[in-house]
Amino acid sequence: MTISIALLTFLLCIATAASFDDSASLRASKRDKESDETTKEGRPKKTTKKNVFGNVLQLCSTEGMALTGFTRDGRCVEQQDDVGSHHICIDLASIASTGKNFCAVTEQPDWCDDKMVCSDDSDEKCPVKDWCVCQWAFAAYIEKAGGCDAIQEINCEATNMEALIAYKKEAKKKKGADQNIVNAFECLKQRCKLDDANVDYAIER
Repeated sequence: MTISIALLTFLLCIATAASFDDSASLRASKRDKESDETTKEGRPKKTTKKNVFGNVLQLCSTEGMALTGFTRDGRCVEQQDDVGSHHICIDLASIASTGKNFCAVTEQPDWCDDKMVCSDDSDEKCPVKDWCVCQWAFAAYIEKAGGCDAIQEINCEATNMEALIAYKKEAKKKKGADQNIVNAFECLKQRCKLDDANVDYAIER
């Protein structure tokens, strides 16, 4: 009887150890998967959102730049893109015509020259450069800068499709369309080299 109990105890220990190893392996596998999908700060590395070309939305802020995005994940997305508007990725640097940066042109406090948390998860502070700006602010920027040709570079690959959809909806109004929004729509098409057929194709993808 003593031998039988010892044997059962031994087998139980083996089973428990095996179960623990399996659980540990599963936890490690989960951590590895999460590390592949998120940064060390827990921000997603991938997204299902689309850019103005109908392709996967790219990062707006990259290495050496301050981290942008309404959700601070580096992309021009919000928690509800249908009601949000931080969708345009642009360079905030000074424009040649006035020597003013985006903040100065749009008459905001000058956070454009600040340093903020870096996009590469380092503990350093990085300069604000490419940034996700509101659709209305982008429209105002074009007007105050002196037109589409006067503004800084737009990162089309990192500009959310939702901006294109919202601008197009306003531009299609037969009466009462906001001319600044219409101009923003045309500017986005011009800078991203999109014609009406491209826009429709991208939206339907």
